[in-house]
Amino acid sequence: MGYYKNFKSKVLALLLILFISVIAILNLLAADRSFSESENRMLEQLPHFSLKTLVSGDFTADFEKYVSDQFVFRDFWIGAKTDTDRLMGKKMSNGVYLGTNGYLIQDVISPAEEDLKEKIEAIHAFDQATPYMQKYVMLAPTAAALYQDKLPKYAVIGDQEAYLNKVKQWLHPNIRFIDVFPSLYAERDQPIFYQTDHHWTTQGAYVAYLELCRQMGLTPQNEEEFNIQQVTDEFYGSLYSKSGFRHVQPDRLELHLPKDQERYTVTYVDEEKTADSLYAMEQLQRKDKYAVFLNGNHARIHIKTANPNGRKLLVVKDSYANSLIPFLLKHFSEIDVVDLRYYEEDLASFANDQGIQNMLLLYNANTFFEDPSIKNVTE
Repeated sequence: MGYYKNFKSKVLALLLILFISVIAILNLLAADRSFSESENRMLEQLPHFSLKTLVSGDFTADFEKYVSDQFVFRDFWIGAKTDTDRLMGKKMSNGVYLGTNGYLIQDVISPAEEDLKEKIEAIHAFDQATPYMQKYVMLAPTAAALYQDKLPKYAVIGDQEAYLNKVKQWLHPNIRFIDVFPSLYAERDQPIFYQTDHHWTTQGAYVAYLELCRQMGLTPQNEEEFNIQQVTDEFYGSLYSKSGFRHVQPDRLELHLPKDQERYTVTYVDEEKTADSLYAMEQLQRKDKYAVFLNGNHARIHIKTANPNGRKLLVVKDSYANSLIPFLLKHFSEIDVVDLRYYEEDLASFANDQGIQNMLLLYNANTFFEDPSIKNVTE
């Protein structure tokens, strides 16, 4: 009996050694990947070695990230792990909750109060540098704040609405805070957020657009003025990629196309490219289908419309704005769209030189709380 037990242990040990050896060889032979389609992000590349980076610990840390990102069959192992976690009842992976009916919901980011105050101070400094421009700030709540009933039992999330109210209180009275929380909450039974992506849907962006028009004194376009067109029903978004949760239903992606379309020109300034549409339909053939709006994120985009009223708008934004901007074409002659994560010039000087009358700062709450780039608004 002892002989067979010892033999079995040796066989298992040999199989384990064989498995590890095969994986190690495959890792050495496999070509490095630069981009992960399933995770929708750039992958870590082999770091440059130097004595300085070795001593500082940077090389070791970067090499660990590189090995993790380039590990052979990485996508399979991620899926296997989350499937196992799901069978064991785990409802959270990489900051994403698996909610009811396969709804993926990103956790709420709770900001450090001092960091939040620094961002408000940066906005105030920009306001002082551009005194002739009316400012509007819209921070969109995320699905976690609106769909707490869809979260798993015992899920603990931060109070996003409370932090949004702090921003509202700390902003100078001459900067108008556009609170879209009540409007979105009233429509929460409608598909205003994707189930596999962190963005609001075009329907959600339209709800926010109506509130923006009310605050800016604009006459909004009725939904009857649009052809609502479904362009794909196979959209697996950022939360699907980030969480690793599989076996969930894909999203539908719809566009609100105006029935009386007018000509306009879209210029991607840094790329020196122009287009006659805000929609990059070729992106629907790729993983990140949300990039159909404005062809993704760019440092600056200039939009020249057919509206002769001479009104100019500056939109400082994250990707939430990409699906809302098409609704604004009817109201302005020119719209400049700036993403501070990529824009490196003096924004105040640009706004003053161009004679821009209105500015909309539009972020989702998580990005505003987490991303430091808003502090660059005064640089």
